[in-house]
Amino acid sequence: MKRIHPEPQWPESWKASYEYDLQEVYGEVTNRGYCYAYENRRRQTLRLLAEALPPGARILDIGAAQGNFSLALAEMGFEVTWNDLRAELADYVRLKHERGALHFAPGDAFALQFPRRFDAVLITEIIEHVAHPDEFLAKTAELLAPGGFIVMTTPNGAYFRNPLPRFSDCPDPSVYESVQFKPDADGHIFLLHADEVAQLAASSGLSIDRLLLFTNPLTNGHIKLRYALGLLPRPLVERVERLSQHLPRALARRMMVQMAVRLQKPAASAARADCVAA
Repeated sequence: MKRIHPEPQWPESWKASYEYDLQEVYGEVTNRGYCYAYENRRRQTLRLLAEALPPGARILDIGAAQGNFSLALAEMGFEVTWNDLRAELADYVRLKHERGALHFAPGDAFALQFPRRFDAVLITEIIEHVAHPDEFLAKTAELLAPGGFIVMTTPNGAYFRNPLPRFSDCPDPSVYESVQFKPDADGHIFLLHADEVAQLAASSGLSIDRLLLFTNPLTNGHIKLRYALGLLPRPLVERVERLSQHLPRALARRMMVQMAVRLQKPAASAARADCVAA
Protein backbone atom coordinates (compact mmCIF):
# COMPACT_ATOMS: atom_id res chain seq x y z
CA MET A 1 0.00 0.00 0.00
CA LYS A 2 1.45 3.34 -1.04
CA ARG A 3 2.05 6.06 1.54
CA ILE A 4 0.20 9.21 0.51
CA HIS A 5 0.35 12.76 1.80
CA PRO A 6 -2.55 15.22 2.13
CA GLU A 7 -3.08 18.06 -0.31
CA PRO A 8 -4.96 21.32 0.42
CA GLN A 9 -7.35 20.77 -2.49
CA TRP A 10 -8.55 17.37 -1.26
CA PRO A 11 -12.31 17.03 -0.70
CA GLU A 12 -13.45 16.83 2.91
CA SER A 13 -14.18 13.08 2.68
CA TRP A 14 -10.56 12.46 1.66
CA LYS A 15 -9.26 14.55 4.55
CA ALA A 16 -11.46 12.66 7.01
CA SER A 17 -10.30 9.35 5.56
CA TYR A 18 -6.69 10.39 5.91
CA GLU A 19 -7.22 11.11 9.61
CA TYR A 20 -8.29 7.49 10.04
CA ASP A 21 -5.36 6.28 7.94
CA LEU A 22 -2.94 8.07 10.23
CA GLN A 23 -3.93 5.64 12.98
CA GLU A 24 -4.97 2.58 10.99
CA VAL A 25 -2.12 2.50 8.46
CA TYR A 26 0.65 4.94 9.32
CA GLY A 27 0.91 4.28 13.05
CA GLU A 28 0.43 7.85 14.28
CA VAL A 29 -1.48 6.93 17.42
CA THR A 30 -3.75 9.50 19.05
CA ASN A 31 -6.29 7.04 20.49
CA ARG A 32 -4.66 3.81 21.65
CA GLY A 33 -7.97 2.10 22.33
CA TYR A 34 -9.16 2.76 18.79
CA CYS A 35 -5.87 1.51 17.33
CA TYR A 36 -5.86 -1.71 19.37
CA ALA A 37 -9.51 -2.40 18.55
CA TYR A 38 -8.99 -1.70 14.85
CA GLU A 39 -5.94 -3.95 14.74
CA ASN A 40 -7.90 -6.78 16.37
CA ARG A 41 -10.75 -6.36 13.90
CA ARG A 42 -8.38 -6.30 10.93
CA ARG A 43 -6.52 -9.40 12.12
CA GLN A 44 -9.69 -11.41 12.72
CA THR A 45 -11.28 -10.34 9.44
CA LEU A 46 -8.32 -11.19 7.24
CA ARG A 47 -7.85 -14.50 9.04
CA LEU A 48 -11.49 -15.54 8.59
CA LEU A 49 -11.23 -14.88 4.86
CA ALA A 50 -7.79 -16.44 4.36
CA GLU A 51 -8.85 -19.61 6.22
CA ALA A 52 -11.88 -20.09 3.98
CA LEU A 53 -10.71 -19.03 0.52
CA PRO A 54 -7.68 -19.62 -1.74
CA PRO A 55 -5.81 -16.73 -3.40
CA GLY A 56 -7.60 -15.62 -6.54
CA ALA A 57 -11.05 -15.87 -4.99
CA ARG A 58 -13.38 -12.97 -5.79
CA ILE A 59 -14.27 -10.75 -2.81
CA LEU A 60 -16.69 -7.82 -2.63
CA ASP A 61 -15.95 -5.30 0.12
CA ILE A 62 -19.17 -3.37 0.88
CA GLY A 63 -18.95 0.01 2.59
CA ALA A 64 -15.17 -0.17 2.25
CA ALA A 65 -14.52 3.56 2.92
CA GLN A 66 -10.81 4.34 2.56
CA GLY A 67 -10.22 0.79 1.32
CA ASN A 68 -7.68 -0.52 3.80
CA PHE A 69 -9.19 -4.02 3.95
CA SER A 70 -9.72 -4.03 0.16
CA LEU A 71 -6.09 -3.10 -0.45
CA ALA A 72 -4.77 -5.66 2.06
CA LEU A 73 -6.84 -8.45 0.50
CA ALA A 74 -5.69 -7.50 -3.00
CA GLU A 75 -2.09 -7.67 -1.81
CA MET A 76 -2.83 -11.13 -0.36
CA GLY A 77 -3.73 -12.34 -3.86
CA PHE A 78 -7.52 -12.02 -3.86
CA GLU A 79 -9.48 -10.32 -6.64
CA VAL A 80 -11.27 -7.54 -4.77
CA THR A 81 -14.11 -5.20 -5.68
CA TRP A 82 -14.31 -2.05 -3.55
CA ASN A 83 -17.71 -0.50 -2.83
CA ASP A 84 -18.83 2.55 -0.90
CA LEU A 85 -21.78 4.92 -1.03
CA ARG A 86 -19.31 7.82 -1.33
CA ALA A 87 -18.14 7.46 -4.92
CA GLU A 88 -15.47 10.15 -4.55
CA LEU A 89 -13.49 7.88 -2.20
CA ALA A 90 -12.65 5.56 -5.10
CA ASP A 91 -9.95 7.93 -6.33
CA TYR A 92 -8.56 8.21 -2.78
CA VAL A 93 -8.22 4.41 -2.67
CA ARG A 94 -6.59 4.42 -6.12
CA LEU A 95 -3.88 6.71 -4.77
CA LYS A 96 -2.94 4.08 -2.18
CA HIS A 97 -3.24 1.05 -4.47
CA GLU A 98 0.16 -0.50 -5.09
CA ARG A 99 -0.41 -4.07 -6.25
CA GLY A 100 -3.06 -6.73 -6.63
CA ALA A 101 -6.36 -6.99 -8.50
CA LEU A 102 -8.68 -4.21 -7.36
CA HIS A 103 -11.93 -3.09 -9.01
CA PHE A 104 -14.36 -0.32 -8.07
CA ALA A 105 -18.16 -0.39 -7.84
CA PRO A 106 -19.40 2.63 -5.86
CA GLY A 107 -23.08 2.99 -4.98
CA ASP A 108 -25.88 1.99 -2.62
CA ALA A 109 -25.31 -1.55 -1.36
CA PHE A 110 -29.05 -2.30 -1.66
CA ALA A 111 -28.91 -1.56 -5.40
CA LEU A 112 -25.70 -3.40 -6.34
CA GLN A 113 -25.84 -5.77 -9.29
CA PHE A 114 -23.02 -7.76 -10.87
CA PRO A 115 -22.82 -10.20 -13.79
CA ARG A 116 -21.10 -12.79 -11.57
CA ARG A 117 -21.53 -13.69 -7.94
CA PHE A 118 -18.68 -13.47 -5.45
CA ASP A 119 -16.85 -16.11 -3.44
CA ALA A 120 -17.06 -13.84 -0.39
CA VAL A 121 -18.61 -10.54 0.65
CA LEU A 122 -17.03 -8.46 3.38
CA ILE A 123 -19.23 -6.22 5.56
CA THR A 124 -17.16 -4.69 8.35
CA GLU A 125 -18.84 -2.27 10.76
CA ILE A 126 -21.75 -1.73 8.34
CA ILE A 127 -24.82 -3.65 9.53
CA GLU A 128 -25.20 -1.53 12.70
CA HIS A 129 -25.67 1.55 10.49
CA VAL A 130 -28.62 0.04 8.59
CA ALA A 131 -32.28 0.44 9.52
CA HIS A 132 -33.15 -2.97 8.05
CA PRO A 133 -30.27 -5.34 8.87
CA ASP A 134 -32.43 -8.34 7.89
CA GLU A 135 -32.96 -6.97 4.37
CA PHE A 136 -29.32 -5.92 4.12
CA LEU A 137 -28.04 -9.39 4.99
CA ALA A 138 -30.50 -11.01 2.58
CA LYS A 139 -29.34 -8.68 -0.21
CA THR A 140 -25.71 -9.46 0.62
CA ALA A 141 -26.44 -13.19 0.44
CA GLU A 142 -27.84 -12.72 -3.07
CA LEU A 143 -24.41 -11.49 -4.20
CA LEU A 144 -22.75 -14.74 -3.06
CA ALA A 145 -21.99 -17.76 -5.20
CA PRO A 146 -23.20 -21.10 -3.79
CA GLY A 147 -20.83 -22.19 -1.04
CA GLY A 148 -19.56 -18.63 -0.62
CA PHE A 149 -18.96 -16.72 2.59
CA ILE A 150 -19.97 -13.45 4.22
CA VAL A 151 -17.49 -12.14 6.77
CA MET A 152 -19.13 -9.57 9.02
CA THR A 153 -17.79 -7.54 11.92
CA THR A 154 -20.01 -5.45 14.16
CA PRO A 155 -20.04 -4.26 17.78
CA ASN A 156 -21.26 -6.94 20.17
CA GLY A 157 -24.78 -6.00 21.25
CA ALA A 158 -24.53 -8.00 24.48
CA TYR A 159 -21.54 -5.98 25.68
CA PHE A 160 -22.41 -4.59 29.11
CA ARG A 161 -21.91 -0.95 28.08
CA ASN A 162 -24.13 -1.12 25.00
CA PRO A 163 -26.99 1.40 25.34
CA LEU A 164 -28.64 0.66 21.97
CA PRO A 165 -31.74 -1.49 21.36
CA ARG A 166 -31.93 -4.98 19.94
CA PHE A 167 -33.15 -5.11 16.36
CA SER A 168 -35.57 -7.90 17.27
CA ASP A 169 -37.24 -5.64 19.85
CA CYS A 170 -38.03 -2.89 17.33
CA PRO A 171 -41.59 -3.10 15.94
CA ASP A 172 -40.99 -0.66 13.06
CA PRO A 173 -37.35 -0.26 11.91
CA SER A 174 -38.47 2.11 9.13
CA VAL A 175 -38.47 4.95 11.68
CA TYR A 176 -34.66 4.83 11.48
CA GLU A 177 -34.40 5.07 7.69
CA SER A 178 -33.72 8.82 7.79
CA VAL A 179 -30.63 8.35 9.97
CA GLN A 180 -29.09 5.22 8.43
CA PHE A 181 -25.74 5.07 6.61
CA LYS A 182 -24.15 7.73 8.82
CA PRO A 183 -20.44 7.05 9.53
CA ASP A 184 -18.70 6.52 12.87
CA ALA A 185 -20.26 5.41 16.16
CA ASP A 186 -22.81 8.26 16.08
CA GLY A 187 -24.47 6.42 13.19
CA HIS A 188 -25.10 3.18 15.07
CA ILE A 189 -28.79 2.21 15.10
CA PHE A 190 -28.91 -1.34 16.47
CA LEU A 191 -26.14 -3.47 17.95
CA LEU A 192 -26.80 -7.11 17.18
CA HIS A 193 -26.62 -9.91 19.73
CA ALA A 194 -25.26 -13.34 18.83
CA ASP A 195 -28.72 -14.94 18.91
CA GLU A 196 -30.03 -12.25 16.54
CA VAL A 197 -27.18 -12.94 14.12
CA ALA A 198 -28.21 -16.59 14.08
CA GLN A 199 -31.83 -15.63 13.34
CA LEU A 200 -30.87 -13.18 10.59
CA ALA A 201 -28.53 -15.72 9.05
CA ALA A 202 -31.20 -18.43 8.97
CA SER A 203 -33.77 -16.09 7.41
CA SER A 204 -31.25 -15.26 4.65
CA GLY A 205 -30.49 -18.91 3.92
CA LEU A 206 -27.08 -18.76 5.60
CA SER A 207 -25.40 -20.74 8.36
CA ILE A 208 -22.89 -19.52 10.94
CA ASP A 209 -19.51 -21.07 10.22
CA ARG A 210 -17.53 -19.14 12.89
CA LEU A 211 -18.51 -16.53 15.48
CA LEU A 212 -15.75 -14.79 17.42
CA LEU A 213 -15.94 -12.32 20.30
CA PHE A 214 -12.87 -10.18 20.92
CA THR A 215 -11.50 -6.84 22.22
CA ASN A 216 -11.95 -6.47 25.96
CA PRO A 217 -12.60 -3.15 27.79
CA LEU A 218 -8.88 -2.62 28.43
CA THR A 219 -7.90 -3.18 24.82
CA ASN A 220 -10.65 -0.81 23.71
CA GLY A 221 -9.86 1.80 26.38
CA HIS A 222 -13.35 1.80 27.90
CA ILE A 223 -14.44 2.76 31.45
CA LYS A 224 -11.44 5.10 31.83
CA LEU A 225 -9.00 2.31 30.99
CA ARG A 226 -7.79 4.53 28.15
CA TYR A 227 -5.58 6.21 30.73
CA ALA A 228 -3.95 2.86 31.52
CA LEU A 229 -3.29 2.21 27.84
CA GLY A 230 -0.93 5.18 27.78
CA LEU A 231 1.16 3.59 30.52
CA LEU A 232 1.01 -0.16 29.87
CA PRO A 233 3.48 -1.75 27.44
CA ARG A 234 1.94 -3.12 24.27
CA PRO A 235 2.97 -6.77 24.95
CA LEU A 236 1.06 -6.71 28.26
CA VAL A 237 -2.10 -5.30 26.63
CA GLU A 238 -1.90 -7.96 23.93
CA ARG A 239 -1.41 -10.69 26.55
CA VAL A 240 -4.52 -9.56 28.43
CA GLU A 241 -6.42 -9.61 25.14
CA ARG A 242 -5.27 -13.17 24.39
CA LEU A 243 -6.23 -14.34 27.87
CA SER A 244 -9.67 -12.76 27.53
CA GLN A 245 -10.26 -14.93 24.45
CA HIS A 246 -10.56 -17.90 26.83
CA LEU A 247 -13.33 -16.50 29.00
CA PRO A 248 -16.43 -18.71 29.40
CA ARG A 249 -18.83 -17.97 26.56
CA ALA A 250 -21.52 -16.45 28.77
CA LEU A 251 -19.02 -14.05 30.33
CA ALA A 252 -17.37 -13.24 27.00
CA ARG A 253 -20.73 -12.15 25.59
CA ARG A 254 -20.96 -9.50 28.28
CA MET A 255 -17.30 -8.46 28.37
CA MET A 256 -16.14 -8.41 24.75
CA VAL A 257 -16.70 -5.33 22.63
CA GLN A 258 -16.55 -6.71 19.09
CA MET A 259 -17.95 -9.59 17.09
CA ALA A 260 -16.76 -11.23 13.87
CA VAL A 261 -18.91 -13.77 12.06
CA ARG A 262 -18.25 -15.96 9.06
CA LEU A 263 -21.50 -16.98 7.40
CA GLN A 264 -21.78 -19.53 4.61
CA LYS A 265 -24.27 -19.93 1.79
CA PRO A 266 -25.22 -23.55 0.99
CA ALA A 267 -23.36 -25.16 -1.87
CA ALA A 268 -25.38 -25.74 -5.04
CA SER A 269 -25.58 -29.49 -4.46
CA ALA A 270 -26.96 -28.96 -0.94
CA ALA A 271 -29.48 -26.43 -2.22
CA ARG A 272 -30.70 -28.89 -4.87
CA ALA A 273 -31.00 -31.64 -2.27
CA ASP A 274 -33.15 -29.37 -0.11
CA CYS A 275 -35.43 -28.70 -3.09
CA VAL A 276 -35.79 -32.44 -3.83
CA ALA A 277 -36.52 -33.19 -0.16
CA ALA A 278 -39.17 -30.49 -0.11
